[in-house]
Amino acid sequence: MFESEKTPSWARGFVLFAAVMLIIIGVFHAFNGLSAILEDAFFVVTPNYLFSIDVTTWGWLHLILGIIVLLAGVYLLRGSLWAVLVGIVVAGVSAILNFLSIPYYPFWSLLIIALDVVVIWALATHGRDLAT
Repeated sequence: MFESEKTPSWARGFVLFAAVMLIIIGVFHAFNGLSAILEDAFFVVTPNYLFSIDVTTWGWLHLILGIIVLLAGVYLLRGSLWAVLVGIVVAGVSAILNFLSIPYYPFWSLLIIALDVVVIWALATHGRDLAT
């Protein structure tokens, strides 16, 4: 992975960081989704929120997205250039899904959104370094 002499080590470090964070975020999404699927009462729903969604459906969305995010991180670790674009897209979708889940788990959702933004930044600024 990242064998090029022309690529600065700090740029490779940011891409490696983004790949590892995608894997961790994917695992977080999967566990969050499984929690919602297996036990609806685990999440407290805020009444009168603009977006209303069934907790089980929300859990399936998180589980599926978690698997996709995890796979994008794994392929990014393997040095796949297409995983950069996929990583940016799934991190964006992850941020949007977590925005919609703020009434269910506010602190956690905001934390994952912040991590998603850092991953998007790292991949957008240094993801092309995989090709060099």
